Parts: sequence; structure tokens; C-alpha cells
Amino acid sequence: MEETNDILSKTVREFTAAVADKTPTPGGGSVAGVVGALAVALGEMTLNFTRGKKKFAAYEQAHAHMAGRLERSRRLFLELVSDDIAAYSLYRDAAAMSDGPAKIEAMQLALAAAINVPMEMSKLTLAAMQDMLDLSDNCNTYLISDLVAAATLGLATVQLCDYNVRINAPQLADQAAATELRQVSASGVTRAREMQAAIEKIAAPQLG
Repeated sequence: MEETNDILSKTVREFTAAVADKTPTPGGGSVAGVVGALAVALGEMTLNFTRGKKKFAAYEQAHAHMAGRLERSRRLFLELVSDDIAAYSLYRDAAAMSDGPAKIEAMQLALAAAINVPMEMSKLTLAAMQDMLDLSDNCNTYLISDLVAAATLGLATVQLCDYNVRINAPQLADQAAATELRQVSASGVTRAREMQAAIEKIAAPQLG
């Protein structure tokens, strides 16, 4: 837990240096969580510059609920960064065990954890992107490029999560479950692409 808390307390400069270092964590999973948190944060910024304006008064209740969801999502992403590092620790410890049934069981548990984290990140991202799509029709137009950026980072997050699922799923003992996980993950990528494209289309007149 000390290692994961240390990661979250780093500055941007320190975090990027830690990613670049020759250490297994923080790696792609942790980066996905940070990118997801940034996607949500940009969505929140767009929302915060929209709320309180007379032009959007009719949407205030919906925007208030959206603000709560996005704030919770941003915090959850950072928790999932910690979970990703913890999942790798499980895998590392399992790999170091002596060969036998106990090691096989521990490895499967670690793999399940390594897959669960990106699956949760992906679900969180898709929910946030739906909020971004809803916001795109009634937001401060000066922030529309930030909202497109948020959606684009969201798409990148879902794609990163999909890569992590695809690299780990084949090692699961239950190949039926592995196939289903890959299908769900791929479906998430498709949906994220659709929402990002829809937001960019709505923003097109302002983007020029």
C-alpha cells in the first residue's frame, strides 16, 4: 500500500520519470488510470464553465447530478491506479512461488485481478463519456475543444484497457470466460469510438 500511495503523491514530473524508469510499475495500467482521470477532469472543467450561466439554467439539475458522477469517477480512477499496482504485486509474488497447485491457483487469482482493473476502468470511462456526450449538446461553446479532448482521452483510456485485457485473458484457465471478457472489452472500444466521434461531430462547427 505504501508503494501505491507514493505513486499518487508524485508530481507530474516525478510520475512521468517513474513511468520511464526500468521498473514494472507504474506501467500501462497505471497510465490508463491517470489518462482516464484526466479525461474526466477535462469533462468536469467543461461542465464547471457551463453551470451557472442563464443560457443553461434549464439543465442545472441534470448538470448537478453529472458533476457528482464525474467527481466520483475521477477519484475512482486514482484508486484504480493503486489497484493496478497491487494486482501486479500479486502476480509478482505468485510467479516467485514454487511450482505446484498453490502457484497455479495464485497465478490465476493474480490474472483475474490484472484483468478486473482495466475492465473496471473501461466501464467507468464509458459512463463518463456518456455524460460528455450528453453535455456536448448544451455546454459553453468556448470549452467545446476541451470536451472533445476529454472524449479523445476517454477513447484512449478504453483502448489501453482493452490491450491489458487482451494480453492477460489468454492465460486464464477458463477460456470461455476469457473469450467473453475479450468480447466485452472490444465492445467497449467500439462504443467509445462511437461516442468520441459523435462529440467531435457536434463540436465540428466551432472547431472550424
